Amino acid sequence: MSADIQFGGGRDREFAFTKEDFERVCRLIYEHAGISLKSSKQDMVYSRLGRRLRANGIDNFRDYLALLESNNETEWEAFVNSLTTNLTSFFREPHHFPILAEHVVKNKGKHPISLWCSAASTGEEPYSMAMTIVDALGSFTPNVSIVASDLDTHVLAKAEAGVYPIERVEKLDTEMVKRFFLKGTGAQSGFVRVRPELRAMITFRPVNLLSKSWPIRGPLDAIFCRNVMIYFDKETQLKILERFAPLLQPDGLLFAGHSENFHNAAHLFQLRGKTVYELAKPKSHGHNHVK
Repeated sequence: MSADIQFGGGRDREFAFTKEDFERVCRLIYEHAGISLKSSKQDMVYSRLGRRLRANGIDNFRDYLALLESNNETEWEAFVNSLTTNLTSFFREPHHFPILAEHVVKNKGKHPISLWCSAASTGEEPYSMAMTIVDALGSFTPNVSIVASDLDTHVLAKAEAGVYPIERVEKLDTEMVKRFFLKGTGAQSGFVRVRPELRAMITFRPVNLLSKSWPIRGPLDAIFCRNVMIYFDKETQLKILERFAPLLQPDGLLFAGHSENFHNAAHLFQLRGKTVYELAKPKSHGHNHVK
């Protein structure tokens, strides 16, 4: 029996997809984006990348992966976009937003408030942050800036447009929808657009958290990095957290996803509340040695 037939549960497939092909995909996405794919993701990888083979007129994975390894930038972007998951919604994990509001109110007037949403996806998260701030400070033009970034350029373009099917806001309070969204008419009926004042608070930038440098300047009052770290192994997580820490204000907050914990970075961050972290306090031993 050939490896092609055995692999993926014995189904006939349009493209040959060997164990070696899957391992190569895993290695490339890990090296390029830090994402660790489990062996259970074989079918997902096949179906999502199968679309890329068709789009390129390629009939096997080996040639497709050779195309990638020839440093075809356009295809690298499509490859990463295909394998990243962009599940999001407005005010997802709602317990975070009152904490953000309180933090922003506490620091109002001390300095311009600066926030980073490091996995913005299609924009629901940064716009939820902006709505929270407008409510907390009672102004549509607060002295607050949000950088919203994502690895996936397609979803970032959607985020920047700020247009959503009306179903996306159905779970929100009606008054909130009236205040923060404009309803589409004519060809745009069935859609809503976020108010331009919210859009003006946010700068959208493509950022790969594995890149050697980030176009992000501290000090930041808060970093939202929710439901991203689950794709990284512990070593990669730690490297990213080591870079987050110096970007934060001394009282800055790091918001994580509900299934993430940073016990392995206790020297950097300590838990402040449910999936909200603050910088770890240095342990006092009478003498402070500079490392």
